[in-house]
Amino acid sequence: MKVSMTTPATTSQPVNASTPELRGFDHIHVHVSSWADAERWYGTMLGLKRVEALMQWAVDGGPLTLEDAAGNVHLALFEREDPSRSTAVAFGATGKGFLRWKAHLERQGVELRITDHALAYSLYFHDPDGNLYEITTYEHAHVRQHVGLSRPQQQ
Repeated sequence: MKVSMTTPATTSQPVNASTPELRGFDHIHVHVSSWADAERWYGTMLGLKRVEALMQWAVDGGPLTLEDAAGNVHLALFEREDPSRSTAVAFGATGKGFLRWKAHLERQGVELRITDHALAYSLYFHDPDGNLYEITTYEHAHVRQHVGLSRPQQQ
């Protein structure tokens, strides 16, 4: 079974016809203890880089914005002395991409939790400030062949 979170299964119309269309996430707020440390970590772990065009916001408590090479993923990093914990930020990946992310994060020494959700697999990990991240694939059969986890491993 193939499930896509970005393509509706039956219709492209909103559930409530009066609801305007959303075009995905613009950015996600993440609280960090140090912009410099976070920028290095997100660069190394997720390949994100600073958005120079938005640097004017990175003053007086405003965010330092990072993005992926394609400009599809944007994190707005807010520097706080005691960063609050955010909810999980979940990224999607193909089955092959999921396995590449697993290998990449393991090489970086990141502690991972892999969960078999029966329809999907997820990798869970934290940034240095304790924010939870998830990378999910719905290409379950492909990942299962390579990872070999079964449902009892789920947490």
